[in-house]
Amino acid sequence: MDEEIHEPRDNKFIPMTSITSRSGEEVINDVYYYTDQIANIAFLGYPDREEWILVDAGLPGSADEIKSVVTERFGENSKPSAIILTHGHFDHVGGLVELVKEWDVPVYAHKLEMPYLTGEKSYPEPDPGVEGGMLAKISGMYPNEPINLGDAVKPLPDDNTIPGLENWEWVHTPGHTPGHVSFYRESDALLLSGDAFITVRQDSFYNVLMQTNEVNGPPRYLTTDWEAAKKSVEKLAALNPDMVIPGHGTVMQGEDLTEGLHELVQTFDQTAKPDYGRYIEDDGQTH
Repeated sequence: MDEEIHEPRDNKFIPMTSITSRSGEEVINDVYYYTDQIANIAFLGYPDREEWILVDAGLPGSADEIKSVVTERFGENSKPSAIILTHGHFDHVGGLVELVKEWDVPVYAHKLEMPYLTGEKSYPEPDPGVEGGMLAKISGMYPNEPINLGDAVKPLPDDNTIPGLENWEWVHTPGHTPGHVSFYRESDALLLSGDAFITVRQDSFYNVLMQTNEVNGPPRYLTTDWEAAKKSVEKLAALNPDMVIPGHGTVMQGEDLTEGLHELVQTFDQTAKPDYGRYIEDDGQTH
């Protein structure tokens, strides 16, 4: 396995942070999330039981930090039964190669993400020219080469179940990436939205730093299909989630979430979709 698996060729530390970096919160007794710089990682499972699942793997260089959180929450030498991915962008798979090499556990992602997780294909490049703030402007520096997980990565089952995780389902929410998925538990209406929608304006340096809490569309500089992104937000809103752990931003629940999500659906073209950028079409022309 070690010979096949490797990091992206352009892998590097990204100097971005937020006031919630290196902190975590147990939102319910079997769900804990932790912020690595600006991205969230979730741990699904009870701390006193052996079986648990890791959701996403943070930014480049995050493996040691993730292992430290694992030790604190689940005990020394604990490892997940599997890792599940919302998608394969650099800020969600940063610690993955090192973790898979050490833990030797399967990774599950949507079948349309496979080329970006097996070294076959790079994502479309970030768009530093998109309408947005400072973090959009510097997006050209973000790693874009694919990781290669070899045969460690497997497609999520077609029936929307998640191996090793009862009562949860995956929901295909493309737009930000072709195989982006969100994870939902109907019993308590708990949603892990990944980057389908988030609770911070991700292109704003100040908002990310301060983690200003508001329902937002996907990060503009890395979203390539805005029509699909809009439909994905509508699909998640129709689930009527009571609580969301987003890929970026802080947990949100209750009326704030319901109203924010409703407003995002109603105003998506005006508030989420940028007015200009490489992946915005206007009369058949891309800018």
